[in-house]
Amino acid sequence: MPDDAQDQQQHQQGQQGAPQQLQETAEELALSLGLLVRRLRAEASTSGLTLSQEAALKRLEREGPRTAAELARAEQVRPQSMLATVGALLAEGLIERTPHPEDGRQLLISLTEPARTLLRERRAAGRGRLVELIATRLDPAEQQTLHEAAGLLRRLATD
Repeated sequence: MPDDAQDQQQHQQGQQGAPQQLQETAEELALSLGLLVRRLRAEASTSGLTLSQEAALKRLEREGPRTAAELARAEQVRPQSMLATVGALLAEGLIERTPHPEDGRQLLISLTEPARTLLRERRAAGRGRLVELIATRLDPAEQQTLHEAAGLLRRLATD
């Protein structure tokens, strides 16, 4: 058998064993991340924000002012859903809308100072609790493994 054919056969044989392990890994990862996020959210001080509202605020903090359509695309939600999120955030005084400098028909959404303060406080509380969990529940080798896995998770989460 030529080398190319052997390589292809070995590659196919390796893939046959991988799908089950990949399925199990994906299932465990989804379950574990979901539990961790729910735990951290439950332990965090309640701000009254939904997950969608908090995600929109964090994106505005990272990327600066955006239109509602841009936010919807970035958060991978329908424009109508983002408009509802924006409406709730406006009512809470966490965002403001200003005319787009290049297209007067559009409005740019940006954070208010109360939103920046809220995000700083929530981030500090959540990060502190996560650091505590990592330090008390994982040994140094596991902490290093988690550190390395964080970069991989980021790659899975971004385009």
